[in-house]
Amino acid sequence: MDPENPKSDVEMDSAFDDEGEPALTIGEYLDEVEERELEADLVLGGDDGKECTYSKGYMKRQAIFSCITCTPDGNAGVCTACSLSCHDGHQIVELWTKRNFRCDCGNSKFGEFYCKISPNKDVENVENLYNHNFKGSYCTCGRPYPDPDAEEQIEMIQCCLCEDWFHEEHLGLESSDEIPRDDEGEPLYEDFICKACSEVCFFLKLYPEVIWVAGKQPNATVQVSSKDKGILEDKPSTCGSEKPLGDTSYNSPKIDEAKASVDSESISDGKVLPQGGSCNSSTAVNKCTEGTDLHVDCLLGVNIIAASPVIHGKPLFLSKSWRDALCKCNNCVAYYHQKRIAFLLDKDDSIVEYEKMAKQKREEKLQQQEGAELSFFSKLGHVEKVEILKGIEEMKDGLRTFLESADSSKPITAADVHQFFDDIKNKRRRVQ
Repeated sequence: MDPENPKSDVEMDSAFDDEGEPALTIGEYLDEVEERELEADLVLGGDDGKECTYSKGYMKRQAIFSCITCTPDGNAGVCTACSLSCHDGHQIVELWTKRNFRCDCGNSKFGEFYCKISPNKDVENVENLYNHNFKGSYCTCGRPYPDPDAEEQIEMIQCCLCEDWFHEEHLGLESSDEIPRDDEGEPLYEDFICKACSEVCFFLKLYPEVIWVAGKQPNATVQVSSKDKGILEDKPSTCGSEKPLGDTSYNSPKIDEAKASVDSESISDGKVLPQGGSCNSSTAVNKCTEGTDLHVDCLLGVNIIAASPVIHGKPLFLSKSWRDALCKCNNCVAYYHQKRIAFLLDKDDSIVEYEKMAKQKREEKLQQQEGAELSFFSKLGHVEKVEILKGIEEMKDGLRTFLESADSSKPITAADVHQFFDDIKNKRRRVQ
């Protein structure tokens, strides 16, 4: 091996075979393993998959899976632990993350099937929402991912409102060049809102350019009219013309009914107003704006509840921390609740915050593992410590000899690796 030229290190392929797969150095292989573990932790939010999350209620965000084997209608979702323990060997659809969701495993939607981890559950989680992703379909084209008919799997973009995923060619853009990316192709935007959901967010175009990715402010107009004075006219807009966020074509009638009404008594009792509830009454508006300054003026100078937009627009690409700029006056907050987008005011709702939490949990887990290893080693006697250190040195010496004797022009195969460990075992037997 040449320390001045790392590329000359002995190479091995990612599958440890010699069937012509791309070759990697050992360092590159270990880095790839670490990267995959990190990606998994980011998706799972640091969930180790040992406990069902049902007892935590409707979590702000968690990894959710759909079992097509048990619920082919796509009307149920299960947590990470249940996908591993209760649905092992089933046809599972990975949904990445879903907001405000509670594990369905073993409830009435699963017939006689009961959850192995947490069997005592309500008959139905009425606040859960489901879309066609739970059937394994995505985008406006309704194709699965990965798509068995596609020659190449293309990454999709998730809408931060409806949480559906979209192919770039189905975003409603004239060209994929309109998607804000840096020179290396990495996204410059923090959140994306699809063309359909942009209808409910027409008011975003009334905000300063700071919420838009530089140079990517949508080219569209909206005309807003109201009986109230001070309403702006002929304002730019970013509205879509397809299925809006409020569309419940994928939701069950029971869920729709629960979402569409507000119980005035529960509001007066101080209970939280459910998303999707009406804020028409003064009591409800006060509840919607709880925790905000009721006397603050609207940042937009527009009563968006009374505004009647003329919809023309494109998908929205929003900059970092754009949610912080949202107005929190009475009318705006009431509108967010009416349109089921009040979660936009919750900083912890975003994928960015979810991944930040996952990274923190990962660091804590790695530190605990390191601490446990040191604690275990410190409790050993002198002889045991010497034996372990001797074994590590033998492993290092054997690996060094193995790599130096290998033909650098050929990849290391599975047979080579098995032979290496067999030699180590045989050497230990001879010593003993």
